[in-house]
Amino acid sequence: MLPSLRRELAVDFVIANGENAAGGIGINPEKAEELFALGVDVITTGNHVWKKREVLPYLERQPRLLRPANYPPGAPGRGSGIFEVGDAKRIAILNLEGRVFMKPLESPFKVAEECVSLLKEETSLIIVDFHAEATSEKMALGWFLDGEVSAVIGTHTHVQTSDERILPGGTAYITDAGMTGPINSVIGMKKEIAIRGFLSQLPNRFEVAGGEVELQGVYLELDEGTGRALKIQRIKRRQEVGHGQRI
Repeated sequence: MLPSLRRELAVDFVIANGENAAGGIGINPEKAEELFALGVDVITTGNHVWKKREVLPYLERQPRLLRPANYPPGAPGRGSGIFEVGDAKRIAILNLEGRVFMKPLESPFKVAEECVSLLKEETSLIIVDFHAEATSEKMALGWFLDGEVSAVIGTHTHVQTSDERILPGGTAYITDAGMTGPINSVIGMKKEIAIRGFLSQLPNRFEVAGGEVELQGVYLELDEGTGRALKIQRIKRRQEVGHGQRI
């Protein structure tokens, strides 16, 4: 659906969180290249980025695949980047991971402050993917960065929220952009397996569900001069999957 969506909305730049692109968990070089070929400009990730060992050297050599910036020094890859948009524009993407109910990483607030200060020297257009569990932590970072970045887009919960808005300082915000994947599932996985796990409280090997799929995300319009957001709009597009077709 992405190529036609790019044409329909006249999109200049596409960011996709791809941390679960490889069979429902993690990402590998092959899936990353597939996403780039479909029209994704930059791939962000989160806590599952490390699940496929073959991605570690790829993270080092592919600047368009980001991992959260607040991992300890020495972690493979990079947490931010500045990318060309057409011939005259540059946009910065910053990937961060939350700490509430997640790993005790460096403070995303502290790292955001440090990274944004450096990125603003290069461009006024800065988008943050905040991969976090707690809605309160996401909202707090949105307010913390209001007026400093163009957008704070939450990811991780796989459930699209309806709180998109432009904060008073001009920063677009949404708690979670949602999930691209099978609709009749439990956050992308076969519902029968997920239900069995909740009933038994025993470990389960999750499997990606099939059937009808939906692309979810947000569309942003930004002021190139000031970096302020002019518009944020949720996107939900469904697509039928033919019999026997894999997703």
